[in-house]
Amino acid sequence: MASNKLVEKTNDIVDLHDIQEARSIVSKYARKTPLVKSMFLSNNVVGGDVYLKLEDMQLTGSFKFRGANNKINHLTDEEKARGVITASAGNHAQGVALTSKLLGIDATVVMPDEAPQMKRDATRGYGAEVDIHGATFDDAHKWMHERAEKEGKTIVDPFNDKYVIAGQGTIGLEILDEIWDVDTVIVPVGGGGLISGIAVALKSFNPSIHIVGVQSENVHGMEASIKAGKIVTHHDDFTLADGTDVATPGDITYPIVQNLVDEIVLVSEDEIAEAMKDLLQRTKVVAEGAGALPTAALEAHKIDDKWLKGKKVVGLVSGGNVDLTRVEKVIDQFFVEPDTSKGVVG
Repeated sequence: MASNKLVEKTNDIVDLHDIQEARSIVSKYARKTPLVKSMFLSNNVVGGDVYLKLEDMQLTGSFKFRGANNKINHLTDEEKARGVITASAGNHAQGVALTSKLLGIDATVVMPDEAPQMKRDATRGYGAEVDIHGATFDDAHKWMHERAEKEGKTIVDPFNDKYVIAGQGTIGLEILDEIWDVDTVIVPVGGGGLISGIAVALKSFNPSIHIVGVQSENVHGMEASIKAGKIVTHHDDFTLADGTDVATPGDITYPIVQNLVDEIVLVSEDEIAEAMKDLLQRTKVVAEGAGALPTAALEAHKIDDKWLKGKKVVGLVSGGNVDLTRVEKVIDQFFVEPDTSKGVVG
């Protein structure tokens, strides 16, 4: 549990003032997304009051619009004139693309081969150039830096940036607006920008709020780094949570997570798929894999009951940008047509 001293240790990176300033900027463009109680998770899974923060209903279908918008609005005129470049598996890509379109800026997005087709199409639809490069996000991220240096473009990093982190932190302020006495907040983790911003916002208000990060067993660079006590890389295989498919956390996000996040838990691909199915069927929320991570952690009982039972819990549905083909595969995994060859099934 973070103390005030731990919060103060992160203030030279990102502080509450940065997030409040971001809110004044981002609120001109972004939606204040719904925070709704899930009766299914509250009564059937947790035994506490579980609320879902629906960032799948944000512009571009993901929280990433907040951070991208705040960062680009902080650029100088000269930096904007050079055009911006980023790397993303798809959600940050769309946030950069839409913000750039709104502000009249040229945008280039480097996306890995594993980026879902719908995210590629949506990014192009907002007017950005899409450059498919490399097998993984980390390959695309490296190429982003090389292109920026060659072409003089301004980098809008997807997570390892003060203004991006502050933009994501506006979600924390919105949670407090509606549940000032929240006990536990569960957040998907990739490179760490989202959970860093939310952690600064929440812990600045109340250091006793328990913050849980969730990653896939297949890709969990941040969890591995926290365990190792230094930044390391972890990428075993493909993950349904492509929005968090970041093998190596940032040197800006890592110390914030190390100081302010209470625990990081891991979930399997089957547990992610189960959560996606249940969010769709029981709560009527179409969540991508990353957005289903908090629900997966709850359903798989990866978090100690003392932080959940009788508590006010918020799980962040970080995005809803999922290929329909992926949804179809998840549905097929759990729903099998009955065998009627031996007669009527009743």
